[in-house]
Amino acid sequence: MLPEWSVTFERNDAEIALELAFCWLSCPIFTRGEPMPAKRSAMRKIREVLRLKYEARLSHEKIAAATGMSKGAVTNTVQRAAQKGLIWPLPADLDEARLEGLLYVQAAARERYAQPDYAVIHQELKRKGVTLQLLWEEYEQVHGEQAYRYSQFCVHYHEYRGTLARSMRQVHRAGEKVFIDYSGDTVAVIDPRSGEIFTAEIFVATLGASKYAYAEATWTQSLPDWIGSNIRMLEFFQAVPSLWIPDNLKAAIKKACRYEPEATSTYEDCARHYGGAILPARPFHAKDKAAVEMSVLVVQRWILARLRNRQFFSLHELNAAIAQLLVDLNRRPFKKLPGCRAEAFESIDRPAMKPLPASRYEYAEWIKAKVGIDYHAEAHRHYYSVPHALVGEHVMVRVTDSTVECFFKGGRVASHVRSYLQGKHTTLPEHMPSAHRKHMKWTPGRLLNWGQNIGVGTRAVVQWQLENRPHPEQGYRACLGLLNLSKTYGEERLEAACRRALALGAPHRKRIIAILKAKLDQHPELFPAPDTAAATASRTHGNVRGADYFRDPLTTSTETTTTDEGDDDSCLSNPRSIH
Repeated sequence: MLPEWSVTFERNDAEIALELAFCWLSCPIFTRGEPMPAKRSAMRKIREVLRLKYEARLSHEKIAAATGMSKGAVTNTVQRAAQKGLIWPLPADLDEARLEGLLYVQAAARERYAQPDYAVIHQELKRKGVTLQLLWEEYEQVHGEQAYRYSQFCVHYHEYRGTLARSMRQVHRAGEKVFIDYSGDTVAVIDPRSGEIFTAEIFVATLGASKYAYAEATWTQSLPDWIGSNIRMLEFFQAVPSLWIPDNLKAAIKKACRYEPEATSTYEDCARHYGGAILPARPFHAKDKAAVEMSVLVVQRWILARLRNRQFFSLHELNAAIAQLLVDLNRRPFKKLPGCRAEAFESIDRPAMKPLPASRYEYAEWIKAKVGIDYHAEAHRHYYSVPHALVGEHVMVRVTDSTVECFFKGGRVASHVRSYLQGKHTTLPEHMPSAHRKHMKWTPGRLLNWGQNIGVGTRAVVQWQLENRPHPEQGYRACLGLLNLSKTYGEERLEAACRRALALGAPHRKRIIAILKAKLDQHPELFPAPDTAAATASRTHGNVRGADYFRDPLTTSTETTTTDEGDDDSCLSNPRSIH
C-alpha cells in the first residue's frame, strides 16, 4: 500500500498524473472489489438509537452496549436528532435515505474523509489477535472511498493515543463507594511466652466522598481474616456503602478480569447479607482505587510511623493502639478543604449510606461437592445427606460453625447441624429412598417389641437371632422373615413353632419353617411346660438338641429328618410319619 504524504508541494502535470494513477491503483474497486454498502445498516442503527432513547428510556451507556456503538456516537446521534426536531416515533414517510440526508448530509459535505471512532479502536486493540490492519479493513469496508488509507489511519490513531496519557479525576457520590486494600507494611508482634516475632498485616479502607478511613491489624490476608475485617469495617462506619471496591487479592476475587471479575462465593455471600455489591479494581490499575492508595500512605505516615518504636505482645494490643491513632487521623483537618474526614463523613457519606442489617454476618465457606451414589456430599471430610434424586449432581455446600446447607441450582435442598467427626455420615430419613427408609426403621428394640407382641417364644427367637450373629444387623433379615411367616401362618402358629424350635435348641428360621410346614406346632404333647420355655431358650446352643429329643421315638424320627435347615423338608414327603 503506497503511503499518502501530508506535505504539499507545487506539482506539475506529470505529478498530477502520477497521483491519479496512485489513486486508481488504491481504489477499493480494483484492490478488493466493490465495498460493502453500509448506509442502510447504519440508518437502521440510528433508528434503534432513537427508539431506545425515547421509547425505552435507556441511558446512553446502555444504548451504546445494546447497539455496539460508542457512547459518544449515541450522544451525537441524539443531539443531531434534537437539533432537527425529530421525535419518536419518526414520521411514517421518513425513510432511511431521507433520515440520513436530514442528519448527516451537511457533515458529509464538509468532510472529505469519514472519521473513525478512535475510542472504539483503542478498546478493540486490547483484545487478543486484533490489529490495526484488521480494524482499518473493517473501517474501509464501511466507508469506502471516504475512508483514510492505512498509513493515514495509523497516523491519526497514534495521535489520538498520545492524548490518552492523562488521569481522569474520579467523582465520588455520597455514600456510594468504599475502597479496600492491605498496606504493604507489616507490624511486628512478639509472643510473650516464647519471644518469637510474628508479623501482622494492616487492613485499610476508605470512603470515596469523605475519605473517612478505617484500619486494623490481622494475622493473615486469608479469607476468614478478610471477611472479619470487612465486617468490622462496616460496624465501624455503622452503615453500608453501595459499592465495595477491593484489590484483586485471592481471598476476595476468584477470577481477576478487566471486564467480568468474579468474587469468591463467601465474599459475595457477605456482600449480599449487607446489601452491597462488589466491583473489584481492574488488574494492574492502581488508579481505580486511588482513594485507598492515598489512605494507605496516610495510615503508614500517621499511624504506623508513630508506632515504629513500640513493642506489641498481642494483636489486641496492636489494634487498640491503631484505633486510638485512627481517631486522630480522621479528625485531622484537611489542608485544602474545610473540615476533616470525620465531619465530612457525618455530613456527606453517612446520611446516604444504608443501615446495618439486624444480624451480623456469620462466616461461611462455600464448597462445591458431587453427590455420591449413597446420596451424601462431602464437606470437611464429613458426609451430609441430600435428596437421593440428586445422585451424581454437583451441589454447593455452605458451611458455618454450626450449620451445613446444601444448594442445588440456587435452591436449598438440605440443612444439617454441623458435625466435626471426620469420616462419619449425617443422614436424614427424608433424603433416603423408600426402600432404605423401611430398612432403617427396623432396629433391635423394635424387632424385640414385635416379637413380644406375638408371644414369649417369638421374642426369644428374635433375641437369639440378634445375639448369636457377629453383628445385630445380620439377624435383621431372619427376623423380618419371621414377620412374613406370621402373615402366612398366623401369629398363634408362629408362636407355637417358635416354642417348639426353642425346645429343640435350634431356633433357626429354616427349622421354624419346617415345623410349620409339617404342622408340628399343632401337637401340644410335643411342647415343654410353659415355665421351662424361657429357661430352655437361655440354655440353647446350636449343637445341643435337648432332652426332649430323646423322649418320643416318633418325634425323634421326625425331627431327625428336619435337621437340614433348608426350605425343602424331606419329612413332608411322608406326612403319615407325623400322625
